[in-house]
Amino acid sequence: MFHREGFKIIAITFIIVGVIALTADTYITQDLIKYGVQGVALAVLVLILQFFRNPKRAVQFNLNEIIAPVDGKVVVIEEVEEKEYFQGKRKQVSIFMSPLNVHVTRYPVSGVIQYSKYHPGKYLVAWHPKASEENERTTIVIKTPKFGDILYRQIAGALARRIVNYAKKGDKAIQGADAGFIKFGSRVDLFLPLDCIVTVGLNQKVVGAKTVIATLSDGDE
Repeated sequence: MFHREGFKIIAITFIIVGVIALTADTYITQDLIKYGVQGVALAVLVLILQFFRNPKRAVQFNLNEIIAPVDGKVVVIEEVEEKEYFQGKRKQVSIFMSPLNVHVTRYPVSGVIQYSKYHPGKYLVAWHPKASEENERTTIVIKTPKFGDILYRQIAGALARRIVNYAKKGDKAIQGADAGFIKFGSRVDLFLPLDCIVTVGLNQKVVGAKTVIATLSDGDE
């Protein structure tokens, strides 16, 4: 199954690869070169298909847990000053996605969307410390019954040129549901309450809609 944001690119790629394959078969007489050209074109198609894959994932809904919004690797766990919405300290957990990861963004919690804003910006590499504040990005805040406001931020990387965000203020967010897409390399930051318990470690690989990122502190359950 492929994400709807990839349908147009996949169709165009299919056509281009087909034209290249037929042209090579018609005009290139040396088998080694012909098969080489066709092989490269097919490899590009496979990479495009892999990038836009959208696996279905059953979600165990839990208001006491914050789940990973994307697939990737945890590259930041630290206390920071969140300046755009909270204007105060939060725990930041950042997940980096390579071009080989699934790039679907899923809601990490259930609740009501309080804030959704797109910011044009730079295209620093996604793991750059200033990427969260200077790159093209969207900021979404979800009001939850247990954690209060939870903020996640989609950040474009050096290759990404389009962030797709489905979250609109006032909409209902359902944990694990499709919330958007970031094309070709990116990162997602989560900004969490200081008293929540982060359950992942640095460099840990996480799976969107599956891996638990944080839970409530014992006193809040």
